[in-house]
Amino acid sequence: MEPPATDDKLTVTPLLELRLPIGGQQLELQQVDYAHGGISLLRIRLREGRRFTVIDIDPVSALQWAEAMSRWARLQSDKEHGAT
Repeated sequence: MEPPATDDKLTVTPLLELRLPIGGQQLELQQVDYAHGGISLLRIRLREGRRFTVIDIDPVSALQWAEAMSRWARLQSDKEHGAT
């Protein structure tokens, strides 16, 4: 991962980079800190070939998304390991 990129308006800090096993998309999570207003957002970048999808989300939405993903992942893991 690269160090934070800074300009006079914002700082982008890499948090995670993944290559997804099915489809081969590149997923990046970055923290985006805006100089004016002090707001921090989570940037999700998904690269599929030459196409990018970029979503900036607030902390409350990120938490809701993370909890939903964790619930889903636990259910899938339980299914694979025979738990009910």
